[in-house]
Amino acid sequence: MFYKVLCIAALVAAVAAQSDHGHHSHHHAYSAQHISRHDGKPEKVTVEVKDKHGHHELHYDYYAHPKYEFEYKVEDKHTGDLKSQHETRDGDVVKGYYSLHEPDGSVRDVHYHSDKHTGFEAAVKHTTHHHHH
Repeated sequence: MFYKVLCIAALVAAVAAQSDHGHHSHHHAYSAQHISRHDGKPEKVTVEVKDKHGHHELHYDYYAHPKYEFEYKVEDKHTGDLKSQHETRDGDVVKGYYSLHEPDGSVRDVHYHSDKHTGFEAAVKHTTHHHHH
């Protein structure tokens, strides 16, 4: 899933950088991505499976402890495309946040956590910035 998010963020950044249609502009846009994988060494796992006749068969599979960290950021003040995300996973525990600026000027911040005991939980906060003219 995070690879899809990363690809979309890279695509959005590329489109935003090209949005001035070749005209020279003083507006700068950038995106940054970072992924670190720390998966454990694959271990052989034995799985006992019953066939339709009730006989037990042994199958083998490989399991590696999933562990990663990734983050990305897109900032284009000309188009207002401002967002970031950070996520970590260690086994069944996933923690992260994302933040984005909405078209109305508000900011949405979401902090989330997921594990096999509590499931997925997210805290969403909207912040409105008042513009002074």
